[in-house]
Amino acid sequence: MGLINTTQQEYYDGNDFGNYQFISLTDIINQFMMVYVGEDKIIPRVKRVDVAFHAQRALAELSFDTFKSCKAQEITVPATLQMTLPQDYVNYTKISWVDSAGIKHLLYPISKTSNPTPTPILDAVKEFNLTATASISSINNFAVLDAEYKHIMVGMLVEGAGIPAGTYVGDTDNSGGITRVHLTDASLTGITQSLTTATGVKLTFKNADGSLVFERESIHIIEGLTTTSPDFNKQTATSAAAISEIKVGMIVSSANFPIGTVVTNVNEDEIFYSNNRISSSFISEFDGEITFMSPELKDSTSWSSYKSISPSENQEDYQDDTYWPADGERYGLDPQHAQANGSFYIDCQSGKIHFSSNISGKTVILDYISDSLGTDGEMQVHKFAEEAMYKCIAYAVLSASTYGQALIPRFKRERFAEIRKAKLRLSNIKLEEITQILRGKSKQIKH
Repeated sequence: MGLINTTQQEYYDGNDFGNYQFISLTDIINQFMMVYVGEDKIIPRVKRVDVAFHAQRALAELSFDTFKSCKAQEITVPATLQMTLPQDYVNYTKISWVDSAGIKHLLYPISKTSNPTPTPILDAVKEFNLTATASISSINNFAVLDAEYKHIMVGMLVEGAGIPAGTYVGDTDNSGGITRVHLTDASLTGITQSLTTATGVKLTFKNADGSLVFERESIHIIEGLTTTSPDFNKQTATSAAAISEIKVGMIVSSANFPIGTVVTNVNEDEIFYSNNRISSSFISEFDGEITFMSPELKDSTSWSSYKSISPSENQEDYQDDTYWPADGERYGLDPQHAQANGSFYIDCQSGKIHFSSNISGKTVILDYISDSLGTDGEMQVHKFAEEAMYKCIAYAVLSASTYGQALIPRFKRERFAEIRKAKLRLSNIKLEEITQILRGKSKQIKH
């Protein structure tokens, strides 16, 4: 029941400060089973696993709008103007940037923009297809395209006049401003297909899984990589500068690596892969270049436009009256935009916060709430809300049972009352602080 089991010296020598104000979820469950469950008690019988489930649900619900949020994360906003949401993020309470004095300046959400999925690659008639005009060679199953198409990946399905069904991209070569494609069967092993030599053939390249082809944020083509036995999951470049743009997570497109291979590490002039290099069962027809594609798609037009402008509310420093260049020009201004702190919006699909351009390089603090179930150490309840937890669990257990239906209205009222009481207690209202605030309200305003 929250008894102190350490000495004062042990407490101050440790690092678990202030934890006496909380009670663990395990203790909540144990005490509920002891007091509420049993013969001649409100709940005659219930499984402990059921109580544990309802206790976790009650903890999550109370975390959203009753408990105080103590979680925060600080970052310096990079040039990308993006911040990744924390692992246990559920919702934010406020987002602000911090000045040199450590004072928070509240950022406001903007609702008039977003970061939609960018437009897929379009062909000449604005259809969602990756197309190219090619010259087909029947001798070596090459297709020489009319330009460079870096988005063509090994394993893509190829369709076109005179192209047999089930033809795939076995390998690519990008040099001299054009792309050459080695056409193979589904096994990608270089089996000769019955192709006819032709020119001006329109080829369509599609993802084998039927998904649309989108432009990637970045694509890099590297040549001269060498593999040394026995490290078939590692290659060495001619220099560290040659692979400076290669990042962990990039998708690898090459006839010499299995489809789905990604970069797992980059160490100076070495690249490590998630799969081993394919053995000599298939020898690439080309010079062994490798295409590295970023997993992120190219920025949408909306996001690119939003981050590239200087917000109008941040172009004045309030040092003179030029903020009002013409009388009446700002008549009807929306108060939510009449501030100079900056703005943001959250892209739920990518799990990132996008900031306006004036926030670049500033320190931003994200105050957020979670469900308190992320780790075992989080599963604790403030003692101000302990009784509310018991009432929530009791109400949930009775509602899910076939007995005690007559008690449900009673515990519904008691649960409501205890949650309200917990909110008042956790609001941490202090009479002296309110009095000090109200003193400022009595100041005389001069006109």
